[in-house]
Amino acid sequence: MQTAFTPEQLADPAIARSNAILRSCVHCGMCTATCPTYQVLGDELDSPRGRIYLIKDMLESGRAADARTVRHIDRCLSCLACMTTCPSGVHYMHLVDHARAHIEATYRRPWPDRALRWLLAQVLPYPKRFRLALFAAGIARPLAPLIPDARVRAMLAMAPRRLPPVSRNDDPQLFPAKGVRRMRVALMTGCAQRALNTGINDATIRLLTRLGCEVVVARGQGCCGALAHHMGRARDSHAAAAANIAAFLAEHRSEALDAIVINTSGCGTTVKDYGHMFRNDPLAAEAATVAGLAADVSELLARLGLPEGEARGLRVAYHAACSLQHGQQVRTAPKDLLRRAGFEVVEPDDSHLCCGSAGTYNLLQPEISARLRARKVQTLEARAPQVIAAGNIGCMLQIGAGTAIPVVHTVELLDWASGGPQPAALSPDRP
Repeated sequence: MQTAFTPEQLADPAIARSNAILRSCVHCGMCTATCPTYQVLGDELDSPRGRIYLIKDMLESGRAADARTVRHIDRCLSCLACMTTCPSGVHYMHLVDHARAHIEATYRRPWPDRALRWLLAQVLPYPKRFRLALFAAGIARPLAPLIPDARVRAMLAMAPRRLPPVSRNDDPQLFPAKGVRRMRVALMTGCAQRALNTGINDATIRLLTRLGCEVVVARGQGCCGALAHHMGRARDSHAAAAANIAAFLAEHRSEALDAIVINTSGCGTTVKDYGHMFRNDPLAAEAATVAGLAADVSELLARLGLPEGEARGLRVAYHAACSLQHGQQVRTAPKDLLRRAGFEVVEPDDSHLCCGSAGTYNLLQPEISARLRARKVQTLEARAPQVIAAGNIGCMLQIGAGTAIPVVHTVELLDWASGGPQPAALSPDRP
């Protein structure tokens, strides 16, 4: 794709990066075949190619974002299926992230949109605030039919019927390895996940220590920054990321870490991109170090070598989170681990398509998200599984809201298969 940025524009590192990405696009349109929003809406501007044209025009002209451009960029899931499909290697993620930051800086949204986005940024990344918000949402749920804004109704619907108790495993501490220590790793405990499902971190710690890992929960860590980042709130996302970089590097300098383990794939995609986020910042070297240590829990378990388990006769449908299969290009490890642990693993048709969760997308674009969820649930249920496994809390909640089949984290099943407790979602009295 030809571009016409001026030398003055190209002096901006963000513009220079976007220019390189735009010039790598050859207009082939292969991305449209795997774009969920294009399949659902049928609008070229709701495909990666269409959005690339909108972003090019907006950035090249140097103008503020307009309502039309904002509408189509907002509808993008950032599922990154287009990056997996693209034969030219167009790095759409960095381009759309730049576009969102430009929108946030130049476009004044209607006040209900500003208020909702501010609320999400102030609540979701903070576990204590989020727990309080979920408790309040549970009380307000009966009033949902009276609320005209579909996005607020979606927020109320997301609240679980019962909140898990706070897990003290998420507090800063060290969990020694069982037997001979093979690795020293830090666990990213996350933010929203700590309020919604404390069993995931608990299972991760049990499994890793059982396999010979010393697990550190670093003091000072928090939200990875992804939630703010995908809303274009660059200052907030960079502040969150910088806090994590400091927290993990303090542990790494105290005694070298072999990995930073992440069990929420949406967070993993962002942390692995810290090097790019801070490439023009004094924290560049430190950010690159943290990014290089980051590993999805399934990647680390594949390195450790999970013991082979006995066949359990349990049919597991594996849902591949977009942030894992497209964002991190981790595709086979979770399925291989589940099979090795003794589970029968099946996959849905069109497993490359998004379930519609995508961070805050199911709250900000509830109608499109619901259509994508219905499609995903239909393809999963068609495989007649007894349980659905996923590696991302957002996907688990999204799919779980549309099916009666239990949805659990992959690591919970692996922990259970190797001596841990049965996942709470598989209990007969599950909420």
